[in-house]
Amino acid sequence: QVQLVESGGGLVQAGGSLRLSCAASGRTVSSQAMAWFRQAPGKERDFVSAISWTGVSTYYADFVKGRFTVSRDNAKNTVYLQMHSLKPDDTAVYYCASREPLRLITKIPEDYDYWGQGTQVTVSS
Repeated sequence: QVQLVESGGGLVQAGGSLRLSCAASGRTVSSQAMAWFRQAPGKERDFVSAISWTGVSTYYADFVKGRFTVSRDNAKNTVYLQMHSLKPDDTAVYYCASREPLRLITKIPEDYDYWGQGTQVTVSS
């Protein structure tokens, strides 16, 4: 079992930056693809970004390309999402998720096996 805990959310003005962290415990996630999703009130959970277990491959939703950067530190069992140029439309609960070891990255929430509790990001205009 893997436990994921997100942190780093908060209230920021439009144009500002935040860095989200996702700390894993229970076992190492060094061989697991990791992803970030977000869910705004009344909307579906959307794929934001993902990173392969090696860290070599990264993926982004079109609406965050050029603004968000995903990274991981396997020694710390932690994944990060650096967010710049935040917009009010980025307001949502951000979730970290992982798949079982060696599974490929997908953009489908149902494919992910472990989830954090989420961290709220609110961007004011």
